[in-house]
Amino acid sequence: MARTGVPRDAAWARLALLALTAGALVPLAAAGPRSVLWVLLGLAGLALAAMGLWWTLAHSGTVRLLGAALCVAAPLTVLALYAAGGMLGPAVASLALWALAVGAARTALAPATAEPEHAPRPVRPWALMNPRSGGGKVDRFRLADRARAAGVRVTLLGPGHQDVAALAEDAVRDGADLLAVAGGDGTQALVAEVAARHHLPFLVVPAGTRNHFALDLGLDRDDPAKALDALTDGVELRVDLGFAAGRVFVNNASFGTYAEVVGDPAYRDEKRRTALRMMPGLLSGPSAPRLRMLADGTRADGLQALLVSNNPYLRAVDASRPGRRERLDSGRLGVLGVRVEGAVRAAGMARGPRAAGLLRLTAGEVVVEADTAAVPAGVDGEHVLLPAPVVCRIAPGALRVRVPRDAVRTRRGGGAPDWLRVARLALGRRGSVPRRSRP
Repeated sequence: MARTGVPRDAAWARLALLALTAGALVPLAAAGPRSVLWVLLGLAGLALAAMGLWWTLAHSGTVRLLGAALCVAAPLTVLALYAAGGMLGPAVASLALWALAVGAARTALAPATAEPEHAPRPVRPWALMNPRSGGGKVDRFRLADRARAAGVRVTLLGPGHQDVAALAEDAVRDGADLLAVAGGDGTQALVAEVAARHHLPFLVVPAGTRNHFALDLGLDRDDPAKALDALTDGVELRVDLGFAAGRVFVNNASFGTYAEVVGDPAYRDEKRRTALRMMPGLLSGPSAPRLRMLADGTRADGLQALLVSNNPYLRAVDASRPGRRERLDSGRLGVLGVRVEGAVRAAGMARGPRAAGLLRLTAGEVVVEADTAAVPAGVDGEHVLLPAPVVCRIAPGALRVRVPRDAVRTRRGGGAPDWLRVARLALGRRGSVPRRSRP
């Protein structure tokens, strides 16, 4: 990749700047000064699509149908105009170059990762497995049989409610020296808290539906059985745990709109239909949730949705698809608040992180306030009622996690790069770009 004598990260930084410059020059070469108008046309299409999405979610009947039509018509019209004007090819090429620039910049800025030490093999590992999680991944990948063959004592969750934390505590009393979970993020969080309390290593087997925690640990979600390699060729990481009113979470706690939808009994079987039915009342109805939040001195009022995460997400779409976390050991909560009061404000969301209706920050403690005695919340996807005010905090380095050695090599970050740091690195100013180790 790099010539002899050129540091690898500096070469990636120069490639990023070259691709970024080329991405800006392609439309200029194709349309000259008129390329600015084409960019504005694209932004207008995004804004109209955002307005259509607001009408689709916040209204019903004819307005919803018109909003859905606008969501489809706006981007298609922009594409048609680009094609008619001979700008579709240059636009695609420019976007491809910008994607290359972002990828190269992320590689250049990737923190230096010290090689973790090999973790000793556990003597009495224990695993809790949910056969119904993830559409039956435990049976489909023969996880129980493979774990038993590796010397793991396996407990299978049966139908009906079972006290997951109590089962983990029983395993500890029986002498378990490692706790593992093959199930969803909510189950993983409950067992992870027990592991942290007893200072035991914790192993994640990604057998749930989304497996956000496993994704950020670098685990292979397509083949959950590979996580069991950590028993024989594993390394140990120290990661943080989040708490909301004393309830643990490994990913996030969501308040407001998403939490209300998750709390509806019909949501588990009819997610999309339930969300569309409830959204108008939650976004623009008289009973729409309005939250108050205090995060390390920063106050926000009138929030419709609030996401508090165990370490910040580099981008956030919604609570069910919140993106990626570059680190799990920063000791900081991520905070994402949304306040959209109409179609015009919704159109402004096309600006992304700079949108007026979007609040993003990090904090050591977050207090969520409401006008009710209890606040609905989605904690790692599980609906709960928490007493108000809800205090969210983070426990730095509380959890010992075992992962396969290969997982450490495959983890990578995301999000918008710091282009000033990229430029400094490209110029060889390595002292301006601090390097740090991360799990």
